[in-house]
Amino acid sequence: MSLHLKPCPFAEAKTIVIKLGSAVLTDAENNLDLAVMRDVCATAAEMMQLGRNVLIVTSGAVAAGRGALGLKVKPSTISGKQALASIGQVRVMNHWATCFAKHDILVGQLLLSRGDMEDRRRYLNARYTLEELLRRRCVPIINENDTVTVDELKFGDNDGLAAVVAMKMQADALVLLSDVAGLYDGNPKTNHDARLLETVENVTPSLIEKLCVVPKGGAGVGSGGMKSKLMAARVATAAGVAVCIVNGKVRGQLAAVVSGEFEGTYFPPHPHHYSRRRAWILGGRSVFNRRLLVDDGARDALVKGKKSLLPAGIREVEGRFEQGHIVEVLDLHGTLLGRGIVNYSSDELESIKGRKTGEIRTILGERHYDEAIHRDNLVLAPEFEE
Repeated sequence: MSLHLKPCPFAEAKTIVIKLGSAVLTDAENNLDLAVMRDVCATAAEMMQLGRNVLIVTSGAVAAGRGALGLKVKPSTISGKQALASIGQVRVMNHWATCFAKHDILVGQLLLSRGDMEDRRRYLNARYTLEELLRRRCVPIINENDTVTVDELKFGDNDGLAAVVAMKMQADALVLLSDVAGLYDGNPKTNHDARLLETVENVTPSLIEKLCVVPKGGAGVGSGGMKSKLMAARVATAAGVAVCIVNGKVRGQLAAVVSGEFEGTYFPPHPHHYSRRRAWILGGRSVFNRRLLVDDGARDALVKGKKSLLPAGIREVEGRFEQGHIVEVLDLHGTLLGRGIVNYSSDELESIKGRKTGEIRTILGERHYDEAIHRDNLVLAPEFEE
């Protein structure tokens, strides 16, 4: 069966982000799959001829580095992986540049980290660069800065990066090219009756947990990065971006997506999507586990009353952060309520958590703000935003 989208958000997209994972970009010998790259470039070139903007988020650097060195086993050390990324990134970019050159299109490289997207000034600098490349009809080729950023190698993924790029560039659509057809209601590798879910209206944490559990001793639906793709779809659709997951190994699949008739999973954009600034806050990942756990009263004030977060409602402070950083706000059951920009550092909040507003000056010696997070700087998770 195939999806038939009319109107098709991917066909009408003014700006589209295309993400290719390592499993799509490389073969069994860790060599770059040039046929896949050429196929993507051909469709991207056709879209650009129609005046559309195309951004590509690419993986494959570490795998390409392994192929270049003839390594059968991936190094276990961070420095070893970084070295492979350094070698492989050159090969990845050379092939993208060569493929697009056949269509008289130039490419530009951006190596980004979560920190670049989380820090407001660095994010704006990156956005201005991307906008200038698009204005000059070039294709930005984006990858995580794996050569120097330890956290991205250990925990990061290009699905999340693609979602953040799509969100912050106000893209209309995001295509996640995978090595599977889309999201299934079971593990298709072990369950032949597993059904492809063609449309998923709302990506909730419970849905992700249900479909992406990896059982002991075997691979679940989440193997191959499906969990990261669902998390990316959740972030992107909340910002008004249409998302789909399709099999990038199938020739002509990207062209099929753009036509509106394809096999895969479609995630329609959330009807109440965020502004650019609120999308920036939502997309700011708490890299170092920066979290505030709040009591039930604060939860109700945030979710039901749409109020600011006061220090009195904070039970626990996790991680290290400074004033102006983005932190996650969770209830006592571990449910993510949202993200926001804090008015106080972690040390200051540790001192004033659970305390009334009038006590802040006595404890800290001064009181710049009544709120730990002001309502204007707080973005609730999609299921709590109405």
